[in-house]
Amino acid sequence: MFAVVKTGGKQYKVAQGDIIQVEKLPVEAGKSIELGEVLMLCDGATITVGSPLVAGAKIAAEVVSHNRTGKLIVFKKKRRQNYRRKNHHRQEYTVLKITGIKA
Repeated sequence: MFAVVKTGGKQYKVAQGDIIQVEKLPVEAGKSIELGEVLMLCDGATITVGSPLVAGAKIAAEVVSHNRTGKLIVFKKKRRQNYRRKNHHRQEYTVLKITGIKA
């Protein structure tokens, strides 16, 4: 059994026991969370596609940790103008462990 869930503006294919990285969620590490935006549900041969969401379907997950990605260097330059700007960015994300899929 697997499902397609939407969180943080992105879609993820999940099954029970999967560990996924999603955009940062405002939940403490170790707590449980339910993701309600289920777009598709597949149980063997039965496929349920929502329009846009599957009614009554929820994904139960546990927050494992909050982390940040590696540093991404942002460098801007305009030639012959003596214009140089160096910046960086580290995106924050949440690690989730899928504990159950409720249809």
